[in-house]
Amino acid sequence: MSPVRDILLSGDQVLTLVDGLADEIAPRTSDETVVVCLLTGGLWFAADLMRALARRGRHPIFDAMWLSSYGDAHASSGVVTVRAGLQRPVEGRQVLLLDDVLDSGRSLASAVETVKSAAAAEALTAVFARKPWPEPRMTPDFIAWEAPDRFLVGYGMDDAGRYRGLPGIEAI
Repeated sequence: MSPVRDILLSGDQVLTLVDGLADEIAPRTSDETVVVCLLTGGLWFAADLMRALARRGRHPIFDAMWLSSYGDAHASSGVVTVRAGLQRPVEGRQVLLLDDVLDSGRSLASAVETVKSAAAAEALTAVFARKPWPEPRMTPDFIAWEAPDRFLVGYGMDDAGRYRGLPGIEAI
């Protein structure tokens, strides 16, 4: 039985937010920037943002890292596991790390440390959604949407692998 879900953002609203974020990001990046998508949830956001940047004349280099701290749980384990690291060199380059949602910030902070350890010249961060959090955490450079404190699904966010493909954002 499917859980009851509340629609928070339609697919069109999501794309409007991504376009607005691309307007902010394009002037701060170049075609030499390495955009690193944090898998798996960040894939939808990364694809739409890369297309939005291309419409603005930006064609950065794309890469991905696969990090995990949730598994199939509704809360972070507190431990970030690197399942697949960077595939492209970032030494001396600007890196833009993309993630779907910022909860505790552990995964994104771990990714920042990874690219800094790989001698990136600069590490910028962008998230589609930032949820409220009771403790201090990192602040992304770019945020598309301030999300409510709900369990979110859709647009890459999931419930044990389900609902990632929803075009909008829903809350369970």
